[in-house]
Amino acid sequence: MSVTTEVNPRRAVLQMPEYHPPLAGRDALRLDFNENTFAPSPKVIERLREITAEGLTKYPEREPGERIAAKHFGLKPEEVLLTNGVDEAIHLVCCAFLEEGDEAVICTPGFFMYDVSVMMMTPNLRKVQADETLQFPFEKFLAAITERTKLIIVSSPNNPTGAVVSREHLLALAKAAPQAVLMVDEAYFHFHGESTMGDLSAVPNMLVARTFSKAYGLANLRIGMLAGNAALMKYVRKVSSPYNVNGVALDCLTVALADEDYLAWYVEQVRVGRDRMMRGLDELGVPYFPSHANFVLMKIGPKHKDLVTAMREHGVLLRDRSADPGCNGFVRITIGIEEHVRLGLAALRSSLEEIGWKPAEGDIARQSSEGEREFE
Repeated sequence: MSVTTEVNPRRAVLQMPEYHPPLAGRDALRLDFNENTFAPSPKVIERLREITAEGLTKYPEREPGERIAAKHFGLKPEEVLLTNGVDEAIHLVCCAFLEEGDEAVICTPGFFMYDVSVMMMTPNLRKVQADETLQFPFEKFLAAITERTKLIIVSSPNNPTGAVVSREHLLALAKAAPQAVLMVDEAYFHFHGESTMGDLSAVPNMLVARTFSKAYGLANLRIGMLAGNAALMKYVRKVSSPYNVNGVALDCLTVALADEDYLAWYVEQVRVGRDRMMRGLDELGVPYFPSHANFVLMKIGPKHKDLVTAMREHGVLLRDRSADPGCNGFVRITIGIEEHVRLGLAALRSSLEEIGWKPAEGDIARQSSEGEREFE
């Protein structure tokens, strides 16, 4: 009788997809990962200089930071959990609420970590594909919800499209599936300004995720937040490590939240820069999807890889999103401060000329009656 000598993981781990972000060699202008392209608040740098050697020997205390964050967002401390970025928030929600036989529903294209975290718990992931307009497919999404649905994840604004989902539609989804948790990923909230955070007390099955990686510029410190009514949050807190967020991040978060003037300045830089980028793309004849986030998704077509390569040679990094469902030929560019937008547009103009890019026939963006750009 043969004896198995090889250790194998759970079947779900074998079947789940892997996320391989192209993070190597990012020694250029970072317009590829939707980061803050400049810096966090100067007060964050001051706080970093105040950290002592003894302070680094202590286990972090998350609760004081959660009390400060809760007050800042008009919530109760028991309604807030600080996490190791939104990535961990997604993971914890899946761990807390998904059994192996449950279903989860997401929209594609979307953030790939939804796939990873859901399929770690259950193989029953239902993906609702957006059509060629890349708008949120509300009716199709609503129809995908069943009695077995236990988790619904919706991002607004969406990554990689920059599309938003109306508050009316989000509340309708929560009402349609009272047995399921609706997690609204608001990672790019600051660049849009509309939120469902104020509805948490009235919607018992809704959670809202926020990150401090984008507008606040703390991506390297890995800190995010999950908010919801205390009954739901109790279960998420139960599956979380008590020391999931490091003390440096917790110290910096408090001063980053307090510096509202700096946050407003950076968000305005992105708003103005986004408009400038979209006007520049209009001038270049590049089709794109109107964005409500800190990036713009461009439709380049067969030369998408050539463009990414050419831009790197000009010292600018872009993100090729062609592997995303429905995004073949699409490339995403991050919007940052004014100078970075200027450099990005100049490099884009030169690169498109160098690779001999021209819009495909019948692939010119047109303006619809609703004011949204569609691709013909």
